[in-house]
Amino acid sequence: MSRIFFITGTDTEIGKTTCTAALTHWATAQGLRAAGLKPVAAGQEFVDSRWVNEDVLCLHAAQNAGLTEAEVGPLQLRTPCAPHLAARLEGRPIRRAEVMAGIQAVLPRLDMAFVEGVGGWRVPLDEAAGWDSSDLARELAAPVILVVGLRLGCINHALLTAEAIAARGLRLAGWLGNTVDGQMLQHAENLATLAALLPAPCLGRVPRIESPDAASVVQHLDTAALQHALLAP
Repeated sequence: MSRIFFITGTDTEIGKTTCTAALTHWATAQGLRAAGLKPVAAGQEFVDSRWVNEDVLCLHAAQNAGLTEAEVGPLQLRTPCAPHLAARLEGRPIRRAEVMAGIQAVLPRLDMAFVEGVGGWRVPLDEAAGWDSSDLARELAAPVILVVGLRLGCINHALLTAEAIAARGLRLAGWLGNTVDGQMLQHAENLATLAALLPAPCLGRVPRIESPDAASVVQHLDTAALQHALLAP
């Protein structure tokens, strides 16, 4: 049975996908069959005669289980906006059962799966069912890894998200600090405050990296913390 972790963020555009790819890269280095999954992705570009989603491509490149792009990202919407709005515009409703089926279909081929949400913790998905990204994490019964975008306001965003995760009855397995604002004042002090207040270990502190990828980010992960948080019985 594969170990499943749900990856969420304090906001959108804070490096969640790159951190998910880095976690996948780390897991494969431990000899595990691992993949990052993006069950719902919004925003595609037409590249080399086909429509692609940048996040799905990033996660697909990091996995070692032979998954196809369609298995990594089974529902890819074209419009770059909130997924329920993109689905409404495109006449492609997001159905809870289909999302869950897409994830469950690949789990038997994985030792470890990192299921990446969309944007922050509570993003609407299936409008008809009133089902959002936090409900997806709860149905997977997956421990949560929080990517904190390090910029002004991150402490409040991180603590509120941690409270919301606990309110869903889920465990925060760990968090990663990813530097969004390279000019952030009191950067180290903010990290220290997060470490003191968040109820989970820090799994990595990522500086501002130009053109980041999984290989560059994984160098800033805490191997000992990851071993304990992700592999301990």
